[in-house]
Amino acid sequence: MMIMSKIEIKNLTVDYTEKKKSFTALKDVSFSIEEGEFVSVIGSSGCGKSTLLSILEGINTPTDGKILIDGEPIRGTGTNRGVVFQHYSLFPWMTARKNVAFGIKQVYKGVSRAERLKIADEFLGKVGLEQFRNKYPSQLSGGMQQRVAIARALAMDTDILLMDEPFGAIDAKNRTILQELLLELWEGDGTKARKTVVFVTHDIDEAILLSDKIVMMTANPGRVYREIEVPFARPRNRANLVQTKEYNKFRNKLLALFYSDIAGKIGGEEVVL
Repeated sequence: MMIMSKIEIKNLTVDYTEKKKSFTALKDVSFSIEEGEFVSVIGSSGCGKSTLLSILEGINTPTDGKILIDGEPIRGTGTNRGVVFQHYSLFPWMTARKNVAFGIKQVYKGVSRAERLKIADEFLGKVGLEQFRNKYPSQLSGGMQQRVAIARALAMDTDILLMDEPFGAIDAKNRTILQELLLELWEGDGTKARKTVVFVTHDIDEAILLSDKIVMMTANPGRVYREIEVPFARPRNRANLVQTKEYNKFRNKLLALFYSDIAGKIGGEEVVL
């Protein structure tokens, strides 16, 4: 009996028409993601990373090909997927606390209002914003708004977490804290299955720290260039890992792939990972 992947992306193609001009954002993209796997998608601007995530979210549809979740095709948005967008997306008329509680309500219809607010407070505390729970988005900085959005997605406790450069607008200190928090919540205490995470980023160090696998894409149109297993055991200690020869060798090869102008060749030599 064949074991089914949590997410299967099969021959995905996405064409757009803009100002009477057609272009292909993604072309024949195929890869799979196992249950509980943390996969980062990296590549230069225009390679279709955010387009791919929008298909996974169910807010856009492909021109050709398909995505299966648990063997079933995506039909619109669903409560099995929590999403953190590239730009914070909060309801301006709701406080931070109510924004998080609203997300919980969408997934868990039977949870009481008091329990939703309790969970919201817990996750706002995890991202360092419990004291700002009654503030409206307009009263928060951009980075703080994004932390509220991250708290909302984490509090929803969905099987799948889709994250589109979620830490890009956050300062370096809080970015590090949130990366560690995400890993902590993803790894859990062993009593629950790990979430399946699809994480879009430009940051190679972030991808190495967080991921089991990195999918590197090329642009014009967006295609999968290489799938790369991250070879470092978990749990990962950032401070120790970045000082090792193995880390720097792996990182340099990823950088070489990322900036390569000739697919598979760097300075005339094949890049092997």
